[in-house]
Amino acid sequence: MQLARVIIHLFVLVLFYYAGVLIQWAFDLIVPGSIIGMVLLFLALLWGNVRLTWIEEGAQMLIRHLPLLFIPVTVGVIEYVYVFSGKGLVLFVIALVSTLLVMVTSGAVSQHLALRKERKYE
Repeated sequence: MQLARVIIHLFVLVLFYYAGVLIQWAFDLIVPGSIIGMVLLFLALLWGNVRLTWIEEGAQMLIRHLPLLFIPVTVGVIEYVYVFSGKGLVLFVIALVSTLLVMVTSGAVSQHLALRKERKYE
């Protein structure tokens, strides 16, 4: 029963992804369809059109297996290592700084949301 629920949750997430891809294709936007789909999902959750319980287990399963999704990207970067050979140090610093910025920002936002949720239930 839980497997069926996860499959349904993943199906809902995939629908939002393809809706974003379709919008991106139809209007020839420069924003990737996956980002548009994520914004659509966020708005649907915000407005109550989609309940969190409809996607929660599928999203958690994807997050648990997220590192596996980075393997093809890593292999692709290794295949084009010659692109990075001349400016390797600069690109390394850029990657390091941007990673740190994402980590700090994500941590700050999650802390803010957690504190806000705690205050709401007090």
